[in-house]
Amino acid sequence: MPHYHTLGNIPHKRHTQFRRPDGELYSEQLFSTEGFSDDYSLMYHVHPPTMIIKTEPQVSVAPQVAEEKMLKPRSFEGFNIKPENDFLKSRKAVLVNNDVHLVLAAPRQSMTEYFYKNTDADEMIYVHEGEGTLHTMYGDLPFGNGDYLVIPRGTIYQIEFKGENNRLLVLESFSPIRYPKKYLSRHGQLLEHSPYCERDIRTPQNLVTIDQKGDFLIRAKKKGMLYGLHYGTHPFDVVGWDGCCYPFAFSIHDFEPITGRVHQPPPVHQTFEGNNFVVCSFVPRLYDYHPQAIPAPYNHSNIDSDEVIYYAEGEFMSRKHVTRGMITLHPAGIPHGPHPGAVQKSIGAKETKELAVMVDTFHPFMLTKEALDIENKDYVMSWAE
Repeated sequence: MPHYHTLGNIPHKRHTQFRRPDGELYSEQLFSTEGFSDDYSLMYHVHPPTMIIKTEPQVSVAPQVAEEKMLKPRSFEGFNIKPENDFLKSRKAVLVNNDVHLVLAAPRQSMTEYFYKNTDADEMIYVHEGEGTLHTMYGDLPFGNGDYLVIPRGTIYQIEFKGENNRLLVLESFSPIRYPKKYLSRHGQLLEHSPYCERDIRTPQNLVTIDQKGDFLIRAKKKGMLYGLHYGTHPFDVVGWDGCCYPFAFSIHDFEPITGRVHQPPPVHQTFEGNNFVVCSFVPRLYDYHPQAIPAPYNHSNIDSDEVIYYAEGEFMSRKHVTRGMITLHPAGIPHGPHPGAVQKSIGAKETKELAVMVDTFHPFMLTKEALDIENKDYVMSWAE
């Protein structure tokens, strides 16, 4: 849960009269991703946010599952996803299950002709390459390389890129994306042992109220279908808001790694969690300092979870032939560990410069057609002596 935040002008009491300069009432909207039972924000619009003036026929954007079951290591070249001009068309789901979809995108152009709203899923966008601004009804979030953008479902947004070379890793979560419970006090504050704190969380800024009438297209996704909804007023006509449900940014470079005398297990890298999955950040850090430490990770059994790693930067002592944007998938049911020679090679090493995002799921992933198109088919044999 992001901490309480407010921006712009709001009335002294919620659910009370709040009037525009011309005497008309502002339109209050409660925004929550779990009904009236959890975190929420209250927004105040110049016009009611309900004025649909036209609709377009829906089109399917559901991922095409090509392989439902697997029991061998897989690897995919993420940068082989070809760039496309349009933001939504550039998004290619590669690994999917009922809890979360892992999507790769390489959009060239900013979103200027429409706004977007994912009504089914919270989104976590990891910005591997590119910079720009996430424009929302809550205000703006500038972003750059290494930023996580966490966007609650239902948030209307546009992304403005500064250039054409953009690479994004997108998680679509069908449950709220939250801070891990183990980092939180019983009242919701990030605790002292957490690898980041509230100071590291960047909240929306620069709330600009756009009071315009016209024809504004919002592309909204629901249950694998993309709908075109035309509204008669600009969706960013908010004069103020407050609450605990809003988009935020967090840089992977602000994640403080937890190290020890001997090799630490993957949960020390945990950054976010959702229902049946966790997100971890591997960042530059000092290696273990026991005199007989083995920095390379020990072999471990994936009995109850799929492990996915998205490699962003640096060299990885446990893997051979890693490329930027590569994805590895080690499915539940079989053990995995370092490539041959990696353990001995790691002994005596003092630090790592690696940067990667890991996603562990507790229900198996399925592969899409787009995943098979970018697969390294010989990866399964890379442990053979």
